Order: sequence, then structure tokens, then C-alpha cells
Amino acid sequence: MAAVEAVRRAATRPELTVTEISAPENLAPYALALAADVTPARHGNDSLLGTGRFILLHDPSAPDAWGGTFRIVCFAQAPLEPEIGIDPFLAEVTWSWLVDALDARGAKYTSASGTATKILSTGFGELASQGDGAQIELRASWTPTDAEATAHVEGWTELLCMLAGLPPAIEGVSLLSAHRAGRE
Repeated sequence: MAAVEAVRRAATRPELTVTEISAPENLAPYALALAADVTPARHGNDSLLGTGRFILLHDPSAPDAWGGTFRIVCFAQAPLEPEIGIDPFLAEVTWSWLVDALDARGAKYTSASGTATKILSTGFGELASQGDGAQIELRASWTPTDAEATAHVEGWTELLCMLAGLPPAIEGVSLLSAHRAGRE
């Protein structure tokens, strides 16, 4: 299938480890899934990790909710400094990073939807030594307008790197802050 080959030929940044994983069952007759993690050995001990999942779904019956025969579902997550986690614009910025990364790669799509969730935490009891922490999670889906999924995978992997605090590899996309800190 052309879409599967398009996913597999996506170029990813060297800071990422991308692997093909088992796709969830019963979402569509055909599916391909990827997992990606920012590799700590590539950018030092002080860097934090980002992780994510990418699923390409295909249903020849073109479900009405999809608006086409393909649908992409993705997840991206990364820890943040608590000060960044409380930023009132963080969710909007995170969504714009996805859209900008897809657009910069030339991904063609419709029917984009998703949520950006800010998580703030404080450790207590046995976890008190972890202190305060924050993370951002993005869950999104969209309908590619054709089977050429390469740009979609590349946009998603760029988003993962940006959430992990790595500088963007695409022109015209900037970060609020490249510095990230873990729970202390």
C-alpha cells in the first residue's frame, strides 16, 4: 500500500528513536502505528524526553466522521518547567506547533481536531522529593487528503522534538523557551 510506504520513508531527526509498533485493533480495517522517543544520549544528560504515538488508519468505506478514507491520530507528550506549565497560552502554542510543523512540511489535510492538556503536579509523602512538575500532552487527529503520509509523519516528529525543547529544524517555527527542567 502506498500510504504504508510513505510512512516508512519519512525522514526523522537523529534525536529521535522511531519504531513501528502494533496498531490498535478495531479502529479501522487497516492501520499502521509508530512510537517515537527523544533519545537522551543524543543531546546530553540535562535534556528531557518527549514521547509520542502516530497511527495511520485506512477505511475504504470513508467513514463520514473522517471525511476521507484515511485518518491520522497522534499523541505527543513532554515534561516542562512548572513556570512554563502555568502559561495561559501553552495549549494554544502547542496546537500551533503541530499545525506549523505539518504546514511547513507541506502536509495536506482537513478536519483537524484535538486537545492540548497541561498537567501540573506536586509530590507528597514518599514522592515529596520530586517537587513540582509539569507536562504538556497533545492528542490530535486529522484527515490527510491523499495517501502521501510522509509529510505528516515528519511534521509529527518535529512537534515531538519541539515539545522536548529542541530547536526547530524547520524555518519559520520558533519556541517560547528551549530550556526544560525536570522535577527536582
